[in-house]
Amino acid sequence: MKNNPVVPYILILAFGIGLIFFMSLQGADNKKEIAAEHEGGETTETTDATDDGAALVQSCIGCHGGDLTGGMGPNLHGLEEAHIVDVLVNGIEGTPMQPNMKTEDEAKAIAEYISTLE
Repeated sequence: MKNNPVVPYILILAFGIGLIFFMSLQGADNKKEIAAEHEGGETTETTDATDDGAALVQSCIGCHGGDLTGGMGPNLHGLEEAHIVDVLVNGIEGTPMQPNMKTEDEAKAIAEYISTLE
């Protein structure tokens, strides 16, 4: 008997369809948590990076430059901590700074870190 060269492809196809089905069920089970993450709400998971402003500020350098002295976004040096927290939590209408970009704790950690920069 000869081996059919199509059999491996059929097995891969069946495995792929099974994997997609399993992942769909997994997503359906976690839809509330996924929605909360997408909307910027609280999730059940916490990260150790919440208090690490230096790590969190990495998401800012794309617009504000590597040293946060400006780029597409303004210079962040010298801004008041309360203003930074307000912008990160509430956003600025008409700009890429959308509401709920960071949690209040993350925003405070970032603001504290930026206030230490010269």
